[in-house]
Amino acid sequence: MLRLILSALFVSLIAIDPALAAPRGEADDIIHAGMHWGGILCVVIFVLSYVAVLSEEYTHLRKSKPVMLGAGLIWIVIGVIAPDFGVSHEALRVAIFHGLEEYGSLLLFLLAAMTYISALENRKVFAVLRAKMVQAGLTLRQLFWATGILAFMLSPIADNLTTALVLGAVVIAVGGRNAKFVGISCVNIVSAANAGGAFSPFGDITTLMVWQAQKLEFFEFFALFLPSVVCFVVPALIMSFFVSQDKPEPIKEDIKLKKGAKVIIGLGLLTIAMAVGFEQMLGLPPFVGMMTGLSLLMLFSWFIRHSGVEKDKEFDILDNVAAAEWDTLLFFFGVIFSVGGLGFLGYLEAMSMTFYEGWGASMTNILLGFVSAIIDNIPVMFAVLTMDPQMDHFQWLLVTLTVGVGGSMLSIGSAAGVALMGSARGQYTFFGHLKWTPVILLGYAAAVAAHFWLNADLIGVMSGAGEVSAH
Repeated sequence: MLRLILSALFVSLIAIDPALAAPRGEADDIIHAGMHWGGILCVVIFVLSYVAVLSEEYTHLRKSKPVMLGAGLIWIVIGVIAPDFGVSHEALRVAIFHGLEEYGSLLLFLLAAMTYISALENRKVFAVLRAKMVQAGLTLRQLFWATGILAFMLSPIADNLTTALVLGAVVIAVGGRNAKFVGISCVNIVSAANAGGAFSPFGDITTLMVWQAQKLEFFEFFALFLPSVVCFVVPALIMSFFVSQDKPEPIKEDIKLKKGAKVIIGLGLLTIAMAVGFEQMLGLPPFVGMMTGLSLLMLFSWFIRHSGVEKDKEFDILDNVAAAEWDTLLFFFGVIFSVGGLGFLGYLEAMSMTFYEGWGASMTNILLGFVSAIIDNIPVMFAVLTMDPQMDHFQWLLVTLTVGVGGSMLSIGSAAGVALMGSARGQYTFFGHLKWTPVILLGYAAAVAAHFWLNADLIGVMSGAGEVSAH
């Protein structure tokens, strides 16, 4: 329902501004569709595809299917109406391949991460971790806190998606058939991972985008550390009272790491380091480091299969590639190309212009946190950076925080939530997460208040020339 309300608001904002339907200018690289029938049809297609995603729990229709169909239909409509705006086939191809570039880098990054997760599962790493956590005598509530804190600490180093997948696997292993524990722990992990990624340039794709755009210096992001802590702790504290103090069932069998497990853990850490280091020192996209690390894993899998006394002929890394959550990967294809289509039609630009010029930076940046839970934080941040509003460091930090953690409000609002819905299917669901949205919203509000209190000295500090935006 929240999605439908905001989508209706989105359409109404376009409708009340006739200037947004102006003809496409020579200097523009988008269509200003406004109230053109084709543009409105594309918005309707987008909304209907997401309604289908919301009903996945009841229809059992995988979320990637309606979104992929929606993306295809949106671009077909754009192709049909393009001549009305003087758009050539070449311009459409440029727009499509721009989306493909965005998706390709995300696909390769996630594929490498998911393959490592699958390989670690195959080598019994998570099974052993489960055994050790249970043998440590931790209760379910203590495990709830342990996985949440680890998610918050690991996300700034790795990324929120990989962190959520790793700790989600632990929760699923520990919880077993306890769907209530698995569900609430996954909500906590998503919230913690998104909060942890908000204060690090490498913790989320959106923070990386802001840093690469030179809106903030590297160390300025750490001003968001305490607000991020607040964002995680407030909902976690409330949810923890609903987690049982019981201990998980003891493990009877003796679980041991399989051959090569420790080396794969080391290769995983090296892969993360390469993704970060290549980008920082060489200017290479993070997926280059991830794919290089994946190649090392593939070579090591050959070593496990063909060398040593204890050969493991059954360990085939291509099986782990196939075991990646392809529903999630294809869902991102639909999201990126659907939102890219709406952006090409001028709706993202129109939305940004209306809000920043009409409502002011503070209110807009806070609202964008809610929008990121609906559309996804990457296109939202991309739209903000494309519009390039004149904002001081305080406001750039604010939008980094809100867009980074806003996705925690809905399970499909962030990569971490989408991935966990796939791996914990049936236990962590959209409506299971939605039940805790008011609690997460409370943490969101507390984090924003903490930023206004702690970082007020950054108001008026500009990244470049220009007037300070309204607060």
